[in-house]
Amino acid sequence: MSHPVAPHHDGSARYVPEQAPELGDTVPVLVRVPAGADVRQVHVRTTPDGEPRFTEAVVDHTDGDTVWWRAQVDVRNPVTNYRFMLTGRRGYRWLNAAGPVDHDVPDNADFRLVAHDPPPAWARDAVIYQIFPDRFARSAAAASRTAPDWAIPCDWDTPVIGRGPETPYQFYGGDLDGITEHLDHLDRLGVNTVYLTPVFPARSNHRYDAAGFDRIDPLLGGDAALARLADAVHARGWRLLGDITSNHTGDGHEWFTRARADAHAVERELYYFDADGDYESWNGVRSLPKLNWGSAELRRRFATDPNSLLRRWLRPPYGLDGWRVDVANMTGRRGTDAYTHEVAGLLRAVATDTRPDALVMAEHGHDHTGDLDRNGWHGTMNYVGFTDPVWSWLRAGDEPLPNFLGTPGGVVRRDADAVLATMNTYRSLVSWRSYTHSWQLLGSHDSARIRTVVGDAARQEVAAGLLATMPGTPMIFAGDELGLTGTNGEGSRTPMPWHRPETWDNRTFETYRSLIALRRAEPALRHGGLRWLYADADTLVFARETVEGSAVVLARRAPGRPVRLTGLPAADNVHGGAPSLRPAADGTVTLPGDGPTFQVWRQG
Repeated sequence: MSHPVAPHHDGSARYVPEQAPELGDTVPVLVRVPAGADVRQVHVRTTPDGEPRFTEAVVDHTDGDTVWWRAQVDVRNPVTNYRFMLTGRRGYRWLNAAGPVDHDVPDNADFRLVAHDPPPAWARDAVIYQIFPDRFARSAAAASRTAPDWAIPCDWDTPVIGRGPETPYQFYGGDLDGITEHLDHLDRLGVNTVYLTPVFPARSNHRYDAAGFDRIDPLLGGDAALARLADAVHARGWRLLGDITSNHTGDGHEWFTRARADAHAVERELYYFDADGDYESWNGVRSLPKLNWGSAELRRRFATDPNSLLRRWLRPPYGLDGWRVDVANMTGRRGTDAYTHEVAGLLRAVATDTRPDALVMAEHGHDHTGDLDRNGWHGTMNYVGFTDPVWSWLRAGDEPLPNFLGTPGGVVRRDADAVLATMNTYRSLVSWRSYTHSWQLLGSHDSARIRTVVGDAARQEVAAGLLATMPGTPMIFAGDELGLTGTNGEGSRTPMPWHRPETWDNRTFETYRSLIALRRAEPALRHGGLRWLYADADTLVFARETVEGSAVVLARRAPGRPVRLTGLPAADNVHGGAPSLRPAADGTVTLPGDGPTFQVWRQG
């Protein structure tokens, strides 16, 4: 697949100079049209208040063989959708966020201008490092703590049980001071944002079954240890994110124990109880009773009260910079109850009222597109639009490989055209803002490790390269940079082998370090648009473009024919070691055919 003469627009600053429009603004939008694209006239179609309107575009400027058209869009609604009507000798075509189409299409894949308050500015340049506290590092103080009654104490080298009744109870004793002591490792890697899975008291190693929200688990060092970690993180100019369960608590939570013991307790309305005293739980897991967001008292305790749990940990001395919201897709949804968007708006409003630069990130494991571009979540964990398609393209071997949500049959091996179709489908159904502020990830504490998925360091470099160079916020699960393995979520929660540096894959660490450094050094890789240039079964080529400069990226899972493209200027290689790109006499540039490989060239 190659689109050398395809018209293009995306929501990046090169095409939409005003990135944070307000209601009432009139915003210019630009579309690039190659000379050979048979376009004689351009209109922009919007639907203010639900009624279609067409505005004629004018030629803004010409750049070589490319004509740039400009039109004005009135930001009349909080989300203003628009598309381009391209008219030529053979009639008109549409250009929407899914690309050019020669048939009429509904509005759901239109481009979008979002007038809600934007995400915090720091998030555009974040590189997230996810830490599962029980498995990251022990401080000296951990040795003096008595394991709780639910725990199965483990040495740091005890193998992790991937599945079984003991899985949530293996206790390794990692703590927050242990994280603080290893921040130099994160600094060497180049990340700048630390995301902790839950740190509240619980009866499991994962702590998603919170027994309370008013204190930090003493097994992790308590409130003071979080304050120490926050101080250390912030002293480096980094950010620190927490993890909150808005869908459920644990059955040991004081709210639930009161509700279960007394049908007349005020806490009863915080959950879903029936007349017989039975209760709703997350996916039928009885230890995770579901919260009822129809309750005003829950909204007060969780969010709106001046001393609510959501606010408290965002304030000094802890100063979390935001929250990742667990099971955001299910929060507020049960039968006829549909409070999800209200809750998202409430949690975001409270968080940003408490600190204006707070980030509120949603967990979704499947289709997230209907829950974004509202005045709620700033973005999502993009499993379906990034993780799954990258896995399916780069996966190794023929053994069944489960995906995040356990789809029957697991991850299917697919060629690049299907991978690209998946990515573009999900990208086209949300705004550029939501897409670029969502977390792109190769795995997490809930999935297999990327090394297990792809099988070797060479393909992991291709995966990590896509993570570092595509739009969105990269999120790295602690240990991926060392080549750690794991076949499922629980099996991936591997203790960091600090005491066994001989087991580290230093090549993989250097790959991650250099790719993160490249992303931080190249504005186009953080803020540029996305234009796909070529795809075949084993190859993806795309450009990240800004007004000041651009980057061309080649990702190959296997060797093949060199790729020849036209219309690209000279470019210098900045990752991967391939020769620089220099146009031949006929205007073509040749990208190498070896593989697996990941290459990046800088233009301009």
